[in-house]
Amino acid sequence: MKIALIGYGKMGRMIEQIARGRGHEIVSIIDVDNQQDFDSPEFASADVAIEFTAPHVAYGNYLKAFARGVKVVSGSTGWMKDHGDDVRRMCTEEGHTLFWASNFSVGVAIFSAVNRYLARIMNGFTQYDVEMEEVHHVHKLDHPSGTAITLAEQITDAIDRKQKWTLGRLTQPDGTTTVEHTPQADEIGISSVRRGEVPGIHTVRYDSDADSITITHDAHSRRGFALGAVLAAEYTATHSGLLTIDDMFKF
Repeated sequence: MKIALIGYGKMGRMIEQIARGRGHEIVSIIDVDNQQDFDSPEFASADVAIEFTAPHVAYGNYLKAFARGVKVVSGSTGWMKDHGDDVRRMCTEEGHTLFWASNFSVGVAIFSAVNRYLARIMNGFTQYDVEMEEVHHVHKLDHPSGTAITLAEQITDAIDRKQKWTLGRLTQPDGTTTVEHTPQADEIGISSVRRGEVPGIHTVRYDSDADSITITHDAHSRRGFALGAVLAAEYTATHSGLLTIDDMFKF
């Protein structure tokens, strides 16, 4: 398979290594200093482009790839509020293809399935309240993480007494902690911690007067995310439309 990379930071380099190891060809690498390569025949020859950039440029990258008839796999977050409807229309009505996930880790996909199942059970046990925490490296600027938001939305979809999520506590890299918002009864509070070089820890905790139930996914490195992105590209090469992890993994 021919793969183009959009974004060539730590994740892009790891994706390149894994893709080559699985026998794929990297035909184009686009970063901030060579945007003109979107117009190159090498980029247009790609079966799939894997995009890991920043929220403010992701949507524009999708448009450039779609204009060249290239399918996209993307892990960029933060664009959906402003551009989600446009992307859905382009994928459902105009024949373009985007595989999007807030997290490509196979382990997170399994964790997400467990989260959905547990939330459905907990809908019937009102004595339990639920809260979340996500911990990431100091270079991550957005909070809460896209994965935490996805997990929280799964819970609000399943638990009638919870209507939305909110950022509760925020702990900065220097250790200072602020309370951004005190969760109300119908809200899921998400605590965000930025510390060291942590690849990503997500914890969901149900607490009652009698006991608590906690599930956690703890990433050891970014390699699981990179492998998942390549697996998604392999899936996207033979599928079309607006695709997600739920399409690839039938849990």
